[in-house]
Amino acid sequence: MPNSRSAKKSQRKNEARRLRNRSQRSSLRTHLKKVRTAVEDGQFDEAGELYRVASKRLDQAAAKNLIHKNKASRLKSRLAVMINKAKAAG
Repeated sequence: MPNSRSAKKSQRKNEARRLRNRSQRSSLRTHLKKVRTAVEDGQFDEAGELYRVASKRLDQAAAKNLIHKNKASRLKSRLAVMINKAKAAG
């Protein structure tokens, strides 16, 4: 339990930030999953469009320090490779 007024305020702010970050991270994961399922289902046109949206969301999350910028870059790269391999195979 916080003892001072400033500690109480910090606790309130941290809780609000935690919930906001949790929501944004969940939304980001949903976008990534949509791309992966589109590739698995063989919907390459839709996967390309979803990749574009997911890529933008990854960059925004990295800019807000929700995830590290290198992680965003790594995820974008892996998704692009996944789409290109699937297109070449089928």
